[in-house]
Amino acid sequence: MDGATTAPDVIEGEASASVERPLQRVPLVLHRRNFSWITERIAGAVEGPGPRWWWVTFAITSMVAMFGLFCLGYQISTGVGTWGLNHPVGWAWDITNFVFWIGIGHAGTLISAILFLLRQKWRTSINRSAEAMTLFAVICAAIFPGVHVGRVWMAWFLAPLPNNYGIWPNFRSPLLWDVFAVSTYFSVSVLFWYTGLIPDLATLRDRATTKIKKLLYGIFAVGWRGSNRNWRHYEMAYLLLAGLSTPLVLSVHSVVSFDFATSIIPTWHTTIFPPYFVAGAIFGGFAMVLTLLIPARAIYKLQDIITPQHIDKMAKVILLTGSIVSYAYAMEFFVAWYSGNQYEKYAFFNRIFGPYWWYWWVGMLFCNALSPQFFWFKRFRQNIYVVYFVCMCVNAGMWFERFIIIVGGLHRDFLPSSWGMFYPTWVDIWTFIGTLGIFLSLFLMFIRYLPMIAMSEVKIVLPEANPHHASPEEHHVVAAGGKERT
Repeated sequence: MDGATTAPDVIEGEASASVERPLQRVPLVLHRRNFSWITERIAGAVEGPGPRWWWVTFAITSMVAMFGLFCLGYQISTGVGTWGLNHPVGWAWDITNFVFWIGIGHAGTLISAILFLLRQKWRTSINRSAEAMTLFAVICAAIFPGVHVGRVWMAWFLAPLPNNYGIWPNFRSPLLWDVFAVSTYFSVSVLFWYTGLIPDLATLRDRATTKIKKLLYGIFAVGWRGSNRNWRHYEMAYLLLAGLSTPLVLSVHSVVSFDFATSIIPTWHTTIFPPYFVAGAIFGGFAMVLTLLIPARAIYKLQDIITPQHIDKMAKVILLTGSIVSYAYAMEFFVAWYSGNQYEKYAFFNRIFGPYWWYWWVGMLFCNALSPQFFWFKRFRQNIYVVYFVCMCVNAGMWFERFIIIVGGLHRDFLPSSWGMFYPTWVDIWTFIGTLGIFLSLFLMFIRYLPMIAMSEVKIVLPEANPHHASPEEHHVVAAGGKERT
């Protein structure tokens, strides 16, 4: 019969359908956006006039930053006595803030370098902002090692510079290790960030409507033309810098942890600190990336580029590193008990039930150990409000963790006669708030004058970047018999 369909025809049709509709990955850019849309959406945020919310927010953060700098000037001119330091607590908010800001800067290098080497293409939408956040966090962190020594004008002694005083740094001092680690990390991070910016700076140069913009973007684009030779050298340099940056993710915060692990203070003298600090740095860094990108995603309407898939994957990283940090918390107590050292046992007992008990219960237990457990469930990872709440908890919890490690180990050590309490002064508080203002002001200037998302890298993950890709209009299959079927 003419209308009958034979079994071979059915099988052939099913096979053809399977060829037409292969299993597809979830797209990294939604709604089939093309190259021009990516350029217009990202470059348009830089080229247009500054929105009112940006000027208001920048004015507030700038005033906070200026007052923080005033507090630093007051402390330098008056002395470290303006802080709440005393005899048992020689380190407090200064080193707490240093470790906190250095930790935040680790997510950018991990996203840009390690995920690049692992060929994780979902990093392309978030790596630029994460790298910028790294630089600004390291700038904030670099303030405290120089200031906390008291006489800032002598801080250059930390660097091995030839001088006429016959003074040479003590290379066995962890403070000197910090100088080398942080300066190396900052230098490589700046090169890595700038290298990734070059193709996008050339795009802004070509689209510039004023001579001053064309001149500035042209200078920093270093003659980029997008030729095969340009791209070959760019990819080689980017791969080399990614390889150099990868060990820094592990080494920098390990060196910072040696500030404590090489001493004999109870709760500090432990070998778990390097991996514990690295996991905590990645944990807090990813939380800060989401804290900044979720509002930027909504304000600049970047939901098609920073998709729920990106947020879901970052939440999984927070869950993983948060679980490692929670395990480290448990191991600290186990090692203190297993060691049989009465000072270690008391120090951890004091951490839970001592005068700073709420730092541990609220900051370390709830914020760092319990709140990330929401991310075991996909419904919470897909909920922007839950993700943002957990990230804010982690940001606060990581600062509390550094405080309880530093002050909790110092204020009650070996001799009860030397015990004391630390109470921050207004200079302590406003210096830290001022660094928050510096950080946010720098980030606001970044999203205003530079592309916050790597346009060239996002375009690479679009289907159109594949030379074998066919547009939906071209997806026609010629069936047997010469008939064209869509």
